[in-house]
Amino acid sequence: MTGEGPFEYGVDGPKVIVAGVDGSETSLHAAAYAWGLARRSGARLIIVHVAPIAALSTLTAGGAAVMREAGEAVAGDLRRELERAAERADVRYEFVAEQGDPFSVISRVADESRADAVIVGASAQAGHRLVGSVAVKLVRTGHWPVTVVP
Repeated sequence: MTGEGPFEYGVDGPKVIVAGVDGSETSLHAAAYAWGLARRSGARLIIVHVAPIAALSTLTAGGAAVMREAGEAVAGDLRRELERAAERADVRYEFVAEQGDPFSVISRVADESRADAVIVGASAQAGHRLVGSVAVKLVRTGHWPVTVVP
């Protein structure tokens, strides 16, 4: 360690954190973890909510509208929770709500923001063990460190 400068506290770590939140319990745990990490490190936090467009919902007359309304309701709840959390702790955050494929949107936001870290909740759906979850796809992409929160 000779020749190196003194150890510096709080200068390393992520400066931009992207957290994917779908309203599930594990995604809310991921958001809470990301919030704390952003608060402690002074990072900018981007919370991304993606309302998926289910292929079957577009086959029925009002299916797509119902899916859109449900996604908007979850996004509204998340937005209110973020505002309440911001009153208690000073965290620079932004909220992105879109419709589409969660993996694609989270990846795009992480790339565009030059994220240092991506945080998502673990999938609780059994089928994801076979076909892969959003978290697994993000890890396989390998562009950013990904933390999967249980």
